[in-house]
Order: sequence, then structure tokens, then C-alpha cells
Amino acid sequence: MGGGKMAMGQGGGRRRAAPGERRAATGRRRKSRQRTTGGIPGALAGVRGQLRRLRPAYPRPGRSGWRRWLPSWRQWLGAFLYLALGLTGFVTIAYATTDIPDDLNSFATQQDNVYYWSDGSVMARTGWVIRQEIPLKRVPPKVRGAVLAAENASFYSDAGVSPSGVLRAATAAVTGGETQGGSTITQQYVKNVYLSQDRTLSRKFTEALLALKLDNHTSKDEIFQNYLNTSWFGRGTYGIQRASHAYYGKDVARLNPSEGAFLAALLKGAGLYDPALGKENRERAVERWNWILDRMVATGHLTQAERATYKKFPEPTKSGSGDIPGARTGYLVELAKRHAIKAGHITAADYDLGGYQIHTTFDRKRTKALTAAVHAAEKDFDAERRPDTDQHARIGAASVAPDGRLLAVYGGRDFLKQGFNQSNATTIPAGSAFTPFVYAAGLEDGVKRTREGPRTPVSPASVYDGDDKIAVQTPEGPYWDRSGKVVKGRNEGGRDWGKVTLRQAVADSVNTPLLQLGLDAGLDRVEKYALRAGLLPSSLGERIPVFALGENSTPSAIRMAGAYQTFAAQGMHTDPYSVRSVTRAGDAVPLSVPRPARAMSKKTAQAVTDALRATMTDGSAKAAGAAHPGAVGKTGTTTANTAGWFVGGTHDETTAVVVYRMSLKDLVPLSLEGLGGDAPTTPASRRAVDLWSHYVEALTH
Repeated sequence: MGGGKMAMGQGGGRRRAAPGERRAATGRRRKSRQRTTGGIPGALAGVRGQLRRLRPAYPRPGRSGWRRWLPSWRQWLGAFLYLALGLTGFVTIAYATTDIPDDLNSFATQQDNVYYWSDGSVMARTGWVIRQEIPLKRVPPKVRGAVLAAENASFYSDAGVSPSGVLRAATAAVTGGETQGGSTITQQYVKNVYLSQDRTLSRKFTEALLALKLDNHTSKDEIFQNYLNTSWFGRGTYGIQRASHAYYGKDVARLNPSEGAFLAALLKGAGLYDPALGKENRERAVERWNWILDRMVATGHLTQAERATYKKFPEPTKSGSGDIPGARTGYLVELAKRHAIKAGHITAADYDLGGYQIHTTFDRKRTKALTAAVHAAEKDFDAERRPDTDQHARIGAASVAPDGRLLAVYGGRDFLKQGFNQSNATTIPAGSAFTPFVYAAGLEDGVKRTREGPRTPVSPASVYDGDDKIAVQTPEGPYWDRSGKVVKGRNEGGRDWGKVTLRQAVADSVNTPLLQLGLDAGLDRVEKYALRAGLLPSSLGERIPVFALGENSTPSAIRMAGAYQTFAAQGMHTDPYSVRSVTRAGDAVPLSVPRPARAMSKKTAQAVTDALRATMTDGSAKAAGAAHPGAVGKTGTTTANTAGWFVGGTHDETTAVVVYRMSLKDLVPLSLEGLGGDAPTTPASRRAVDLWSHYVEALTH
């Protein structure tokens, strides 16, 4: 009765359940559900039920045959949404956890150093990567436009990634098809400097992530600049600056749009478009060059009228050797490198990273003439027929301009086989070629013949005893050496000259008067003027009597040429230097430039020069003087006959030449006896004179 629930009585009738019974029944049902769900709370059980209902009914019920396996449109849509959501989450996490690497690929930071002759032409380059960075502002706008038109016209507006390009590249990577283009400039730069060149999906995905991040953190101009400086252009070159030199022999700033269009074509594959590699390459290059110029019109980088002026393909130069330092230029490069590092205050590590343009003082014509003169002199040497005398014969030579510029050097036959620079060696005694510094000290400071007396002046006309084996005098009497013997001077050939003036002693290379003058003036003062003239302290020997004759001093040919140039420069000395300027990425590197300094009075310098001129007109180099009027010079020999010198000068330069014998194993000078088979009749100093004469003659023709 009523609407309540009824329970059946024993008699079959129904009765209403008591409240207690209803609560007990509910509890039993709850416990049953808990046992069924394994103890999961009811709320979670409800969620699970909902998820179970969302699970697609697959295979589809109510379908038969193959139709039961065909998903419905709702199932297709759900699968797509699930995939899109998963990919979005994966890419978001990957982007957030991807950092731009701090370290670039080694070749992306490595550059080469380029050395130039004094006329601006390339002399050599060093470094294992041929690359030079250049600021974007120094690349002509239309050359930049050619690259943009060819590679990525939307570069300045895109997000750094081309979705269609990534998809094509991914498809090619999966199928093994042909390499696909379509990457943006940002992607190409990322691949060049951060990643490998592998064609894999993982590399392409990383490339896209890095490109996106780089585009968000770096300006477009900086990315474009870095791209141009790191891209491969063929012929061993990275970067558009070195490519410009490799293909057109000039800086990128001097390229015209037509040449820029060709270089842009190389970015698609230099091995396919370098005309030097074959006829088919040239045909492809011309076709792509034309296409790029047309694209430049379409992208607004060229007007139609400008395009009409570029009808002839800009033929690049033939592929060269790369200007690697060779047998001759290696010595010049090494000298310039040392000077650039020192004068530019550049660390060796930074210099080795490259990117420097070193404009040297070396004159190409003079270097060639000096090398030819040395080789002509060496024809008399025959190491095979006379190994005991000629095998270790060597010649060092250097020319210095009035302002200290090092114009030419001869350091050896082959730098690649012998790094020892014969023009810069400090192992050979200067001999009597040192005596002009003794003469200068006497003329400048006078002499002192008594211990307590005053210094008295001497002049070129002052007379000394020029006989052989004259004892050297001190204020107290003869000079005794450490072995207890009286020191005596010796003239070349043992000749007695009698009374001679100091001027004649210099001109005729008479040793004994100048040996005595050294002690009269004071060996400390001789040393002072030698140093002021530019000789290095490390090359000067102990101040004993033979110091005046250069027997224990070993200046290099470079330093001797620079020191003699002091006389020609009216007593002003400028240290020899081999580098005029250094730039990096188009910016000048400040250099400590040698400055002229007063070494002696103008009067003294003129007097020494007059004596050196007398050497050429009436003295020991008379033969050379007749061929070169107005020249000055001085021969030099050593007592042990280990070296023959000549230092000669014209209005344009001073050149020092030294002929000697020495083994590179122990660097000990050897006797010149029998050099060339006729040393008794042809002294080494005469060989040096003849070599200088041939060199100067070549410069005047």
C-alpha cells in the first residue's frame, strides 16, 4: 500500500522494509562496488567509467566485413587531434630545452692570415682554413641582394625556418632521395657552424629548432653577416671575402652585381658551378647566373635597366695554388709574422686564429732581383764535387730603405726544407765590416791616449800606423791578453800600409789603425754607437781589442743593412721593419711603428759616408764603384776567414751581403778556404761585392 517499497512476508504478502534493513542493504552494495573497483574511490571510478565510454569502439560494432575495420570520421578526427596535441607538446618542450651552442665548429672560427707585397698584391696566406671575416656593411648592397635573391628572398621577414623546406628535406632523408633545397639562410648558417652535414631527420629537426631560437635572439643582419662569412664557395675558400679573391682577385667591396650573382650561384654547390672545373660547369654557371640576375629584378634588388647592362658572363680567374708560402716567400712571411705580433701587441694564440691582413714592406721586384743575384753567385759552389768546402756554403742578404722599410731579403734556397733564415742569423762574425762604428765613435767623441788626460778630437785626416802586426797600445803600454801575449793587429794578406789616414783605413779596409782607434776612443763608446745604429745587444761581443774589428760580434745581414743606413740618413736611425699595416675584418690594428732617432751627429755621419764612398772609388770595392757611380760601401773579412761581407748603398737602399760556411747541426762557422775551388784568388768579400753589384744592376734595367 502506498508508494513505498514492500517486503514479502512469510505468507507471500509484501511489507515495507524497515529503515535499518535499508541501511544494511546499501552498505552491502557499497562494499561490493569497492571490491569490484579494487579499492579506488568512487570519484576515480567514475572518471574511469567515462574514459571507458570515450574509448573508440573498434572494430566498429554493427558493421560487417571490411567496413567494421574502417574508422569513422569521428575516429579520424580524434586521432588527428591527439597527434597534433602530442607533437605540439613535444616541440614546445624540445624548443624550451634547446640551447644555442657556445662552441662553433672549428672551421667557423678559424681564418687564414693573408700577406701582401708592398704593391698590394697577395704574397702568401697561412692557415688550414681559407677564410676571412668581413663586416656586412663592407659587402655591396647589390651583392647582398644577389645572395638573398638566390637563397632566401624572404629572409628579413621569415621566422628563420621554411616549413615546406623542412618537409621536403625530411622526405628526402627518409626516402634516400636527392638532397633538397628550400632551407632558409638562418637554417643554412646553423648547419654550417653548429651541426654536421649528415642528412638525417634528427639533424634536420635540431637545425629547425636552433634556427627558430637564433632568429629570436639574434638580429637578421648579424645572421646574414655570419652566413656570408662561413659559407663554402669552393676553391678551398670559406666566406665571401676570400671567395672574391679566389675568383676575381679583389676585395668583396669592389665586386659589381654581376660578379656578386656568380658568387651567389656557388652557394648551391661550388663543385657544380666553378667554370674552371669543366665545360658543363660553365654552362650551369651561366644559366644560374642569368637566373639570379632575373630574380634580383623580381625581388627589387635590380632595376630592369640595370639588369640589361649585365649580358656578358663575368669570367672568374683560373683556379690558383692558394698562395701558400713557398721556398722563397716563407722567409718573408716568418719575418712579417714576428713583426706583426710584436708591433700589433697580438697574442700568438689570437694570431693563429687568423683573420689578419698583413701588408708588408717587401718589394716584389727587389726580392726577385736579390734572389737571382744570389743564385748566380752560387753557381760557383759545387757541393757534390767539393763537399768538404762547398757543402755548407751559405749566403744571407737584406735590403733596407732610408726610412727603415725592409725591402728584400734572401734567407735560403727553400724555407720548406730549411727554416733557418740566413739573412737574420746572428752566428756569423761581422769582421772588418764593423769598423765604421769604430770610426764614428772616434769622430763623434774623440780619443783619450792618457789615463788622466782630456779627450782630444780626431778627424778623417788623422794619421795612424797601418803596418801589419803592430802592437795595440794602451795609456800604460802594450795590451796584454789573458794568456800573457801582446795583442797585435793583422791586415788582410799581411800587408804593410805605412802611415795612413783614418779615412783611408776605412776605405782600404786596413785593420791595424782601426783596432788602435777602438782602444783610443774606448770600446764602451764603440759599443754605444753600434747600438745606436741599430745592432742588437745580444749580437755584440765582449769588449776586448778584437771587438773593434768585429771578430766577436755577430749581427745579422738585416741589422747590418739597417745600421749602415744610419750613415746615409744623416745620422738618424730607424729600426728595420717588415710590416706597414695590419687589418682584421676591415679594421686597422694599431701598430707600434719604429720612429727615427738621432744616433750620431750629421757631421759624423757625413764623414763616415765619405769614407764609404772612397771604398767604391779608390778602395777595396773599386770594381763595383765604377759600375755604380755614387754608391757607397764597405767590405768585411774575418781573421779566421769564416765570413766575407759587403754592405753597399745607393740613394734608394742599403744592402748587406754575407758569404760564409756553417753546418746547421752545430752552427759553428767554418773556414772559407777553397770555397768554389778558388778561394785564394777570389776572397769571399769579393764574392759579396759582385753579388751586390749584380743585384743593383738588375734594379736599374
